[in-house]
Amino acid sequence: MVSETALEELCDENGFLRQREAWSQDVAEAFAAIEGVTLTAAHWEVLSLLQEFFEAFGDSPANRALVNYVKQRLGADKGNSLYLMGLFPGSPARVGSRIAGLPKPKNCL
Repeated sequence: MVSETALEELCDENGFLRQREAWSQDVAEAFAAIEGVTLTAAHWEVLSLLQEFFEAFGDSPANRALVNYVKQRLGADKGNSLYLMGLFPGSPARVGSRIAGLPKPKNCL
C-alpha cells in the first residue's frame, strides 16, 4: 500500500496525480481510502471506463459525460447518476478520475 505521504508527493495542488505513469492499483487503493471508498469489482469496472474515456478523448469526463459513457458501455442500470454516486460519493467524475489516476475534470470544483 502507498503511504499518504508518498501519495502527496505524486500529486498536484488539487490532489490528482501529476503523471499518469505513477498510477497503479496500490495508488488507486490509497486514493480510495482517502475518499472513504472500498474498491469492489463494480468500482474497477467504472475506473477502467474512466481510463478508456481519457484515452479516447484526451481528458477526464464531466459527470454528465461519465454517465452517458457508462450507459453506452454498461447499460442504463449502471449508466445513471444514482448508481455512480453510490460508487463514488460526492462527484463521481472527480472522485472516480482521482482514483483512476486521471487529471481533475475541467468543470469540477
